[in-house]
Amino acid sequence: MDNQPWIHKYVPKTVEDIEGQNDQLNNIKNFLQNFKNKKKKALILHGSSGIGKTAIVYALANNLNLEVIEVNASDFRDKASINRILGNASAQMSLFAKGKVILVDEVDGISGRKDFGAVSAIGSIVDKTSFPIIMTAQNPFDKKFSSLRKKAELIQLNELAYTDIFIILKKICIKEGVQFNEMDLKMLARFVGGDCRAAINDLQSLVQGSRKLERKDLDDLSERNQTESMLQALVKVFKISDPKIALRAFDNVQESFDQIFLWVDHNMPKEYTKPEELVAAYDCISKADVYKGRIRRWQHWRFLVYINQLLTAGVAVAKVEKKRKFVQYEPTKRLLKIWMANQKYAKRKAIAEKIAEVTHSSTKYTLQHTLPYMQVMMKKDKLVKEQFTEEFELDNDEVRWMVS
Repeated sequence: MDNQPWIHKYVPKTVEDIEGQNDQLNNIKNFLQNFKNKKKKALILHGSSGIGKTAIVYALANNLNLEVIEVNASDFRDKASINRILGNASAQMSLFAKGKVILVDEVDGISGRKDFGAVSAIGSIVDKTSFPIIMTAQNPFDKKFSSLRKKAELIQLNELAYTDIFIILKKICIKEGVQFNEMDLKMLARFVGGDCRAAINDLQSLVQGSRKLERKDLDDLSERNQTESMLQALVKVFKISDPKIALRAFDNVQESFDQIFLWVDHNMPKEYTKPEELVAAYDCISKADVYKGRIRRWQHWRFLVYINQLLTAGVAVAKVEKKRKFVQYEPTKRLLKIWMANQKYAKRKAIAEKIAEVTHSSTKYTLQHTLPYMQVMMKKDKLVKEQFTEEFELDNDEVRWMVS
């Protein structure tokens, strides 16, 4: 068994190797084949990590005999570097005298003031490009991408079902001569939560040297990868005084810091009943919130370290004594709902921005007065749906949202 990483060895070569993205593949293929007739000259593929955004672009390019020119957005430091790297790629013919597609990978890597002017520079290149541009992102609805969304079609990739990942793992096992039980392989596919890249890495690490997938190895992997629940993490913060233990409380919790803030803020008064404890703990939370604001304004992500320290060790040492009584932790009934609603309606705001630009009105007015009526009209009248789709340049995902 060679030492080549299987995620590279078995990267999809053609669309036939892609699982679980049939409609998306057809839409991307249509964009590439009809690029010259498209109003929008760019595409944003978005979805969670490990579901194959980059691999799909290469697989389709192989099928259509296109050269891929890949650049990583995290390498862009300023407007000049974008114009030099991406601008040249968008204007020059392929080295191999064939069509090409420009892949801007991980566009989320463009960050605030550090990359000031980067988004507008990419937008300008999209306006003038001679070749299709495809960008990948995990969250294209960030406010900093609002201008770019207007110039690009958005396609959301499906979260991979464990059955799709199982099929991919099974093919690899057969090609590598790995002995396996189908139930064990399905168990491995379930562990990764839709991240196919992680599943392939785990499979290679488990069978390296033995060519056999053992149940005991899977059990060990399950223990290592088990996501710690928020309730267990809160126990480490509220019940334990050791800052070293508290510091790692949220390491294995699949929640954002926004959600962690809400959990800690809501449950802390149940544990910390003494005024001096509450004062010290809320002082840590307020300072963490200040750092969160700095990240939002300046994109200085290194402040995440300070936020974690304040929310974990800071809150933990604020207590006067260890807490021994049983407390039932629960998510906040109000703030968490607000946060979840904001996430849910990110796409709603992006659609409203498009409509507002065409109708020369504010996004706020459009959200309140225009969008609701447009949704009703698009649901009832197919012709109106088609007219609005063309007039406001809505992509397939946005149309589905409007009529859902």
